[in-house]
Amino acid sequence: MSARPQYYTRTAQILHWLMAAIFITAWLIGFYSGNFLSYGTDGAFKGDIITLHKNIATPILFLIVIRIFWRYTHPAPSLPESMSAPMKKIAHVIHWVLYIILVALPITGCFFSWSAGHPAPVLYLFNLPTLIAPNPHIMAIVKPIHVYLSWFAGLLIVGHVFAALKHHFIDRDNVLKSMTSQAKD
Repeated sequence: MSARPQYYTRTAQILHWLMAAIFITAWLIGFYSGNFLSYGTDGAFKGDIITLHKNIATPILFLIVIRIFWRYTHPAPSLPESMSAPMKKIAHVIHWVLYIILVALPITGCFFSWSAGHPAPVLYLFNLPTLIAPNPHIMAIVKPIHVYLSWFAGLLIVGHVFAALKHHFIDRDNVLKSMTSQAKD
């Protein structure tokens, strides 16, 4: 059996940081549009901001499929020996929860858009095929799911960042370096 790599592959690193940038940008735009444009905002401006949010967020659907395939075919580096077995288990569970949320969040966003009678655009290039007709009953279900998932995802991402920084500055181990240092595919 071959030893696990010391670093994530360059492809895994690019996918990680690209998805982080997309997620954080889409999250901030969604937060802004949902919390600061609710009342008294010009409808066209709010629509433009929400359209921007959707165009930025929908590529995550494609990237997460690539990332999961890449992760399945390229093992992640081992966690430090200094981590306890329960902490390693928690780290693995949280990573898979992040993957699940990165699938569920754009899917619920698409269903929110479609149920409200709007498209789900991708990078201003094309719209995802509409899978459901406008339906206020479905919208009443998927909207809060999308909002609560986004808050949960935001908290997980903040925790993920703090954990990486803890590993780097307090534990002084290789966890953060494995996602930032030179690697080969």
